[in-house]
Amino acid sequence: MGDDRSSAAGEAEVEAASPAVHYDDEERPARVLGGRVGAAVSVVAFAVAVLVLWQVFRPLAQGSQFYLIIFLAGTLPLCFLAYRSGWGKGRESPTGTDWLLAVAALAVCLYPVAGGYNAFLDRQGLLEPVDVAFGAVLLILVVEACRRTTGWALPAVCLLFLGYGYYGGLLPQTWSVAHAGLDFGQIVDALYNSGSGFYGTPLDVAATYIVLFTIYGAVLDLSGASRFFVDLSVAAFRKSRSAAGRTAVAAGFLLGTVSGSGTATAVSVGAVTWPMLRRAGYPPEQAGGMLAAAGVGAILSPPTLGAAAFIVAEYLNVSYLTVLGWAMIPTVLYYLGILLAVEIDVRRFGVRAVDAPEASAGRLLLRFGYHFSSLIVIVVLLALGQSATRAVVYATILAAALSFLDRSAWLTPQRVFAALAAGVRGVLPVVAVCAAAGIITATTTKTGLGAQLASLLVNGAKAVTDEPQLVLALTVVLAAIALALLGLAIPVTASFIIGWVIIGPALLTLGVPAPAAAMFVFYYSVLSEVTPPTALAAVGASAITGGRAVPTMWQALKYALPAFLAPIAFVLTANGGLLLARGPWTGVLWTTLAAATAVLALAIATGGWVIGIGPAGVVSRVLAGLAGLLLLYLEPVAVVAGIAVLSVAVLTAALHRPRPGARPEPVPEPGPQTPLEVRPCRTTPPGGEA
Repeated sequence: MGDDRSSAAGEAEVEAASPAVHYDDEERPARVLGGRVGAAVSVVAFAVAVLVLWQVFRPLAQGSQFYLIIFLAGTLPLCFLAYRSGWGKGRESPTGTDWLLAVAALAVCLYPVAGGYNAFLDRQGLLEPVDVAFGAVLLILVVEACRRTTGWALPAVCLLFLGYGYYGGLLPQTWSVAHAGLDFGQIVDALYNSGSGFYGTPLDVAATYIVLFTIYGAVLDLSGASRFFVDLSVAAFRKSRSAAGRTAVAAGFLLGTVSGSGTATAVSVGAVTWPMLRRAGYPPEQAGGMLAAAGVGAILSPPTLGAAAFIVAEYLNVSYLTVLGWAMIPTVLYYLGILLAVEIDVRRFGVRAVDAPEASAGRLLLRFGYHFSSLIVIVVLLALGQSATRAVVYATILAAALSFLDRSAWLTPQRVFAALAAGVRGVLPVVAVCAAAGIITATTTKTGLGAQLASLLVNGAKAVTDEPQLVLALTVVLAAIALALLGLAIPVTASFIIGWVIIGPALLTLGVPAPAAAMFVFYYSVLSEVTPPTALAAVGASAITGGRAVPTMWQALKYALPAFLAPIAFVLTANGGLLLARGPWTGVLWTTLAAATAVLALAIATGGWVIGIGPAGVVSRVLAGLAGLLLLYLEPVAVVAGIAVLSVAVLTAALHRPRPGARPEPVPEPGPQTPLEVRPCRTTPPGGEA
């Protein structure tokens, strides 16, 4: 790297070995494979990457389902070789059982094409016993691969849906969730030989979009982009008292544009910025909460949102650029809330300015600013009408070519091979989750469960009140709680899929526009990463800072509060849709300003400080919280009332301002630190959060 870059990172410190951290939101640690086995896995992953790239420009003539069959045949066996079973002590090298499962996965995946693909499709609804047997084995293997990569929660949900499909006919027919019942052959047919099962929309999105963005992220990482983004963040704020906090937030946002993984971003940024935050005087839990919230923003930040965003585009039949447009204002509001909280913490905790490397942000941009080029190319190509798949392929090629501007990051043929193989290996948990999600979507489609549960949700709200607006408000609150609870147990992508097939219809029934309903489900699925008691991003950040996990979770929740309330604004009133940039620009402008003011009010309520005035007492905080809720209702009367209440809150804080000369309680100086060599800041490629 150049001199500026070295100086920017050279004085950064990294914590010594911290507790084991999962660098991916949903996946268990993968095996570190070496020798012949590692080489074989890399060769297969590289071959899958070549197939994916070929499909972009020369789609297979047999159709998309044929491609998905081949794709699953190439990736599912790798799940058994790359991930441990979890039984016993486990081994770094695959066991005999792992090899047996991998071979079985290859056989059952290729069975539909080995004996004649068209003939297999013609047997849809009339599967032969051998078809059912192969489909049953694939069902078991998909559930096992999902268990290995994500844990027990999602497989348990899949088994619950399978049980409902098989035994639902035994329920009293007077129950709204009862159905005629499905025999085992019908279930296997829906999963194995239809477009709504294993080879449905979730796997299609993983094999068509997510894997390409994962490869793109791997190429960017090897080209030095992630390190540059952190260095730039450090250099940009080096002279400010808020520099440490701003650096962490800015680095989280920049890394998030290429990562798409909340926990990975929080851990990566924390490894570099925690020493700076500690020297500035941040308590470990406060710093961990900030890092977790900034990291989760990675899944909400264009141009590479989390994997579920691609499914939003597919379900609503819109372009990915359209989804990016919907996410722009909420992303700005989210990071505005974090930055306001940072500024409040600077004053509340008496945070100190710290010495930072004497590097110029301008010189860093001049020398390494080309790393932004591929990100810009994606957006430009999407705006020009190119498909998301071609746009990301062209951006990947550009990133690889630009790597030759930095001698230490040249993407030689060997490193290109490594990037393509790593990209496919990084998407394995997503493939397992998406294939398993097909069990849920197929069962819901065959039994009509989604409509029935949506009806139960709406009727439950109507049992409390008949007022349409109150029914909508109560349904939204119940839906938010249900999504938050759902996200505690299962990965983000699966949480969105289940939420969409169950909660989406309820919102649509009440007149909520499809884009607002989809983004509501998307945001609440993502926010499980900072929702206690699991909050994986907060757990990862606390491992870096050494803080207590549960207090770190609550701090992360405080920083991310605007993201919990803004989605409710999407669906509660017609004006809420303007926050998705859908409507006249004047309406978009005033709702954005109102929502930004609401974020300010919520920052005062949670932080207990009015910037420019001083501490906010209990009365001021309660009034500010009420003002934030009124402002987010986004009706003119409510907005005016919210501004009035916020003014009273600020006036109350001003009247009770401490005497001049009073200072916040000093923060103890950090203990002696041993400078350590900085580690490369590495991110998990997009789609890593399954």
